[in-house]
Amino acid sequence: MMVKFRAEGRVLEGTLEGETVEGQGRSYRLEEVELLAPCSPSKVVCVGLNYREHARELKMEIPGEPIIFLKPPSSVVGPGADIVMPGSSSQVDYEGELGMVIGRRCKDVPADEAGAYILGFTCFNDVTARDLQRKDGQWTRAKSFDTFAPLGPGIVPLSLKEAGSARIQTRVDGQVRQDSSTSDLIFSLPRLLEFISGIMTLERGDVIATGTPPGVGPLKRGETVEVEIQGIGILCNRTV
Repeated sequence: MMVKFRAEGRVLEGTLEGETVEGQGRSYRLEEVELLAPCSPSKVVCVGLNYREHARELKMEIPGEPIIFLKPPSSVVGPGADIVMPGSSSQVDYEGELGMVIGRRCKDVPADEAGAYILGFTCFNDVTARDLQRKDGQWTRAKSFDTFAPLGPGIVPLSLKEAGSARIQTRVDGQVRQDSSTSDLIFSLPRLLEFISGIMTLERGDVIATGTPPGVGPLKRGETVEVEIQGIGILCNRTV
């Protein structure tokens, strides 16, 4: 697993294996370092309504093409970081998702060439101020608060087949709230890259958040939310 971490006052890149972090030619115990967001995206491109069961849950029609929106880089935090609940919102929701990390600059990528442009996959939480989303009628304010895009703990180079059939689960204080599989995606991972890169140039480190399964719900201050994806790991954050 590729990670970014802070140790001895420096931000380093390396790999995490078990409880050992390797970086810059030396080894650290996991408790000696602070894991950070594993990449620094210029943008986070999110996909709305991309699980069939989530569409059924909301009694909405299956979209004919991906519905996308952006989160700013300032919303990104890493594993273990606090999710700060804004005073302007009375309902902040979790949305566990698979994050697809871009490996190199690209534009107009055909779906059958997608694998060549993907660095790997990570866990993502599309934190949303649901009441503000309803109030505004669009998503920018509700999705863009600082700390509203936790991702990590690292980037794993899964194959498209593995990432496209992985179990995804979200837990709040240990209670399972979402439990699904990326095999329920409406638009496949290659199709998402083809569609999004047809609109905008993607840079190395950019993240495509591929949508959330059914079971989205609210968070309270002091709760711990975990997003676990098979083959990747667990993203854990606390609300404050």
